[in-house]
Amino acid sequence: MAVALYELAGVRSCEIGTAMFGRQPDGSEKPAAMDLVRLAFPRRTYTQSHADYIVEAFEELAATKDSLGGYRIVKEPKLMRHFTCRFEKL
Repeated sequence: MAVALYELAGVRSCEIGTAMFGRQPDGSEKPAAMDLVRLAFPRRTYTQSHADYIVEAFEELAATKDSLGGYRIVKEPKLMRHFTCRFEKL
């Protein structure tokens, strides 16, 4: 959903969930209990029209959510992988 939001509307976000916390110390992968997205929305910079645009983008995504595919990590650093890992479509 975060990738689709960026592709559709250019809205940046940070995933907080499996990409951030999924890699276990033994190298295995464990899905997070919740996958959340934090929007990069500085309130002192953006206007109401920016917020309205983001709402419209979410409405459009909600209408097409069943057609969205997943991604898998193909390259990741040892630390803070959610910032610089590389994904590819499934």
